[in-house]
Amino acid sequence: MSDSKDVDRVWKLMEKIGVCMMASKDGDKIRSRPMGARPNKAHNVIYFLTDVRGHKDEEIHGDHHVCLSFAEPAEGKFLTISGEARVLNDRELIRELWDTAAEAWWSGPNDPVVRAIRVTPHEAQFWEGPHGIVATFGMAVAAATSAPPLLGEHRKVDLD
Repeated sequence: MSDSKDVDRVWKLMEKIGVCMMASKDGDKIRSRPMGARPNKAHNVIYFLTDVRGHKDEEIHGDHHVCLSFAEPAEGKFLTISGEARVLNDRELIRELWDTAAEAWWSGPNDPVVRAIRVTPHEAQFWEGPHGIVATFGMAVAAATSAPPLLGEHRKVDLD
């Protein structure tokens, strides 16, 4: 069982970073693409809007395991989520998720090609620590003292 503070931290990182690379399987290949995440901690799901004509939808139908990678390198924040995805044609949900960013891609929430992807997260890993000059200094000190660098925190978090 994971510490509730770590679970909260995972959800806050998702909300803060917002965009992730969603990796899915296409046969024996793994493909990634940027996606705008809509995390919903209360329901333990992460939603995305997608186009039914996209390859990721076909890939999810073939193998529902996905990995979401969030990164904000300038702030030393990294997060991965492993989970299971489903493509949904739920018009009410799509309307709830609709925002101005979606309008750049589709004519509206009733556009027949819009779908929602629901990811149920099972496990997360995050890394947070100093970056830039502070990280470089920490690495130099570690090299000079033969001690491992103290560059922040890393945790595995169970989200089931």
